[in-house]
Amino acid sequence: MSAAHLSLVTSNPGNWLPLFPLHTVLFPGGILPLKVFEARYIDMVRECMKTGEPFGVVLIKSGQEVGGAAEPESVGCLAHITQWDMENLGMLMLRTQGGERFRILETRVLPDERLEARVEMIPSDIQAPVSDMHVACAKALKTVVEAIHAKGQNEQGKDYASPFASPLQLDQSGWVANRWCEILPISLKARQKLMELEDAQSRLSVIYQYLQQHKIL
Repeated sequence: MSAAHLSLVTSNPGNWLPLFPLHTVLFPGGILPLKVFEARYIDMVRECMKTGEPFGVVLIKSGQEVGGAAEPESVGCLAHITQWDMENLGMLMLRTQGGERFRILETRVLPDERLEARVEMIPSDIQAPVSDMHVACAKALKTVVEAIHAKGQNEQGKDYASPFASPLQLDQSGWVANRWCEILPISLKARQKLMELEDAQSRLSVIYQYLQQHKIL
């Protein structure tokens, strides 16, 4: 865990990380576009942009994205704001990228029903060693990514925005495993369980078995 990663959390007043509970799972290195329209979250995002700090994206365990505070899963991912726009008043458009994972130690609910948490960071596993599983999964992923890009560019032209950060990191097992976890047709609970796995090799092993069972490899 680097000092830089620690500062992302501990530089928040009182060591509390703002949380954004959603019906989605963000993985390290993943791209997450967001439409923010609730006043409480617009205020949260503005504060993050002002300080240059991320917020935490967590899958909702119970509850809804709007209204009262939802109960989050215990492991989430830092979301770094890379682009923003407000084309319409009261609607903030964000493009965020996943950073390090974190484990929630304690939560609190603010008066506006936003959640904050004390967290501990989970060491990065994105640069796991290359294996035969990794090579096979990386080749298949490259083919899928190219197909997604071709379809998007054909349908949207110059308005197409890639759902993958550049450059592709096909030489990193963690990155390859995380992208497969994002695009496979699996449940949110399954994505969450995969994201919670401590090391990339374990995650890649599950993906490899899935791809073999479904005749993708």
